[in-house]
Amino acid sequence: MKKYIVPLVVFVALGLLLAYGLRLDPHKIPSPLIGKSLPAFSLATVADPARKVSRDDLHGRVYLLNVWASWCVACRQEHPFLNELTSRKVVTIIGLNYKDRREDALQWIGKLGNPYELSLSDQDGRLGIDLGVYGVPETFVIDKQGVIRYKQIGPLTPEAWEQKLQPLIKELS
Repeated sequence: MKKYIVPLVVFVALGLLLAYGLRLDPHKIPSPLIGKSLPAFSLATVADPARKVSRDDLHGRVYLLNVWASWCVACRQEHPFLNELTSRKVVTIIGLNYKDRREDALQWIGKLGNPYELSLSDQDGRLGIDLGVYGVPETFVIDKQGVIRYKQIGPLTPEAWEQKLQPLIKELS
């Protein structure tokens, strides 16, 4: 009888940990980069592979860094809202095309509209890894000094915009 108690206790403990983990919201995973500078990079743009853009080129303004890919279904969900934000001129959006082929990205933007002031090409995913991207889409609020102030995991929605991002952007501007 005693030999069954230890495995039973371990099994119950694992079950409790699993039950706790299932109650957590994966969209609320904190980023260790909040309050830290955007990682250094120099990437080509999707529109012009000869044009390189670095982190320092983007300093001096508040913007959204939206991680997207043409193969991403959830990116297609948020794309109309990004187009709306751009048409209303409420914030600059910089794209980070993640692990995608340039041709596919250009076709996608051509078909669905281009909300990005520019879109960086992260074909090997290095910047995405440095940013701690779990999956696309993800959107970061970057302040004038190039510091990450907020990370939105999953599609950017009007609710998330009104409750979190818009007030933060107004505060930072």
